[in-house]
Parts: sequence; C-alpha cells; structure tokens
Amino acid sequence: MKVLFVCLGNTCRSPMAEAILKHLINKMQLQDWQTDSAGLRDWNVGYEAQGRAQHLLQQHGLKTKHLSRIITVQDFYEYDYIFGMDENNILELEQMAEKLQPQPKCRIMLLGSFIGRKEDEIIEDPYFSRGMGSFHAAYAQILESCQNFVQQHRSLN
Repeated sequence: MKVLFVCLGNTCRSPMAEAILKHLINKMQLQDWQTDSAGLRDWNVGYEAQGRAQHLLQQHGLKTKHLSRIITVQDFYEYDYIFGMDENNILELEQMAEKLQPQPKCRIMLLGSFIGRKEDEIIEDPYFSRGMGSFHAAYAQILESCQNFVQQHRSLN
C-alpha cells in the first residue's frame, strides 16, 4: 500500500498527514505500507514543514524530516492512493491524471472523506491563519481521516 498526501505547498497539511500515517503504520506494524507527501506548487521545494506544523506534531510525539517537493507524473503511477486536502487539490489532481497516458490506476480522493461527516471533509489550509487554532483543527481532521482509512482498508483485507 502506497499513499501520497497532496496539498498546495507541501508545508502544512500534507507533511502532517504523512507524519501521522507513518506513526500509524509503525504502531500497527504495517510493513507493506509506505507514505510520502507532495505539493501542487513549487514555492517551498526543498524546505522543511512549516514551523507551526512541526511544533504541533512534536506536541503529539511525532516529527517529520520531510523536505517539500512537487508532485510528479511518476507519482500517479507509483501510489495506490493520492489524497488531496480540499476540492481545489482534488480538481487539479484529477485534471493532471486525465492528461496522462496510459491512465494511472491510483485512486484520487479527498482525505477528509474518511471522516464520514460532510461538514468536516474539507481540511482547510492553516498556513495563512494566525496562531495555532487552524493547525489544531487540521491535525484533528487528518488524524481521524488517517485512522479511519487504515481501519477501513485493513478490514477489507
């Protein structure tokens, strides 16, 4: 199982999701699972996750050494699931995939769809927010989504 998380700049939501899923993978000893994250824009390529995201992860006993990267054509063929954080991410990912030949077999999905509550499906970008409130909200949504995804996928196998 290979999972890629994607957000706009790959410094907040997607690296947090990567770190959370890595933690769950290790905790549940899912040796055949891998995860990474990427961005749709190259603004932050080579940079660490945003400081507030790193701080929040540390508060939960997690960390990330991820350096931002942009999504590649190969990602669409390498990953089983590509999760976007909001509708714009999904739209852009789907448009990119539609242009590829042969058509990739990865599933492009909204990560928040695993929450199961329509009002919580969109994981808003906390980058431009003040303080930590939006980061805490995004973290909670990502954690619940990842837990539900792992649980759902494990019950199918």
